Amino acid sequence: MAVRLAVIYYSATGNVHQLAEALAKGAEGRDAEVRLLRVPELAPDTAIDANPVWRAHVDAMKYSVPEATLEDLEWASAYAFGTPTRYGNVSAQLKQFIDSTGALWQAGVFHNKPVTSFTSATNRHGGQESTLLALNNVFYHWGCIIVPPGYTDPVLFGAGGNPYGTSWPSGGGEGPDQATLDAANYQGRHLVEIAERLRG
Repeated sequence: MAVRLAVIYYSATGNVHQLAEALAKGAEGRDAEVRLLRVPELAPDTAIDANPVWRAHVDAMKYSVPEATLEDLEWASAYAFGTPTRYGNVSAQLKQFIDSTGALWQAGVFHNKPVTSFTSATNRHGGQESTLLALNNVFYHWGCIIVPPGYTDPVLFGAGGNPYGTSWPSGGGEGPDQATLDAANYQGRHLVEIAERLRG
């Protein structure tokens, strides 16, 4: 049976979305069955409309990427979670979805499932590592097996060498470069490989 991977993310302007797509393609390259899923947008229209790139991304994703559900978490045998940094922490949108998982957690749905994470921030030192570590706190509680990319492949160094998870400093608004997309692709392949080994 193929690894069933749920790639669940929040993206405001599209950077985390591009990382999620690259990670999903990497996982599919190892024959995983992948669901690419976004969490609901919680920000008011006034905030979204103040940033044309944010508005364009929200409108583009509305019908092209389905929203994540708790059923997706039950279905999956592995997870990848992505979020932009918010003051070095997880976005409210992804956190709200995570906070709805209590019943699944109590039922043991997450136990021993491999999980990985990825992020993006405007600045190179804008809290990317602390955001990934904050996500890991959830996974400890869930009883998951955290699968970071570490320094397990040379491709990671071309993307800045973040051992916690793929991250992208968007700077002036540009999307992830090819080196970072390659690192995300590798992270997806690596997660599936570890999931296969755990399955035995």
